[in-house]
Amino acid sequence: MIDFDDISDHVGRPDRFIWIELKSPDSRTITRLGDELGLHALALEDAISTHQRSKLEEYDGHVFIATRTAQLWESRLELGETHLFVGGNFVVAIRHGSGSGYHRVSERLQRRPSGIEAATPYALYLVLDLIVDQFRPVIEGMQERFQSLESQLTSGTRRGRDMLEQLYAMKRELAVLRDAAEPMQEITQNLIRLHPELSTKELKAYYRDIHDHAVRVSAAIDHLRVSTSDAMQFHLASLSVKQNESVQKLAGWGALLALPTVVFSLYGMNFDHMPELKWPWAYPALLLATGISVLVLYRRLKRRGWI
Repeated sequence: MIDFDDISDHVGRPDRFIWIELKSPDSRTITRLGDELGLHALALEDAISTHQRSKLEEYDGHVFIATRTAQLWESRLELGETHLFVGGNFVVAIRHGSGSGYHRVSERLQRRPSGIEAATPYALYLVLDLIVDQFRPVIEGMQERFQSLESQLTSGTRRGRDMLEQLYAMKRELAVLRDAAEPMQEITQNLIRLHPELSTKELKAYYRDIHDHAVRVSAAIDHLRVSTSDAMQFHLASLSVKQNESVQKLAGWGALLALPTVVFSLYGMNFDHMPELKWPWAYPALLLATGISVLVLYRRLKRRGWI
């Protein structure tokens, strides 16, 4: 452990490695950090402000990396940011927003594999690896949430606007999650291709492993987004089918009511000559014929599923 004001005394010593983790520091602390480590002013501005896009930028003597992090808190997606300053013998991790911290990085640095030095390349790998790994429980939680919604949708226990709103909210969260996870592929590729001093020969396979995990995370998110879209289409189609069935039933009952209505409405008209009114069995015969017609129509509509 070294004091904050003594950092500059250890930066130029290749036998020392400096690991710093800060949680939502103020501009004064960032400025002091820049003075101690000799960080570029533009990188310091990016580190102070949040809502940065994920990127990797190279400056004289150090690299600045901005990444997005994610976690599920009480079934709610929460995003954070981590800004990294990576120099010859230091790594600074600045966290903004939610996150569990990088205590695991310090622990893994102490019990590193044989042949690997506790230096900048390995520390950077540990941080990026932890960021990518944190996407897995988020995706697993959202998969469980989708499966629950899907089972309710297919069983018919929940229908209507509420289900559609939940599916749309999940699709929106997945879009945000993909925007946070996808840039990790480009960041790791740039480290492997353009920064051999960080992705050293001993660690190149480790960085390729991070890239592989980032690709899998993006693929899982895309698959879940497609499944959510399909569930929304299925839900809308089922609502449309249900509505058509209701319209059919209303039309069927309307047809049944229309037949006697048409027949008996004729007798409310002022005809001068209706000879059947003088027949003794005209009224019973009319009722019988109307009843038989309604029964025949009912059976035909019932057979076709209209009522």
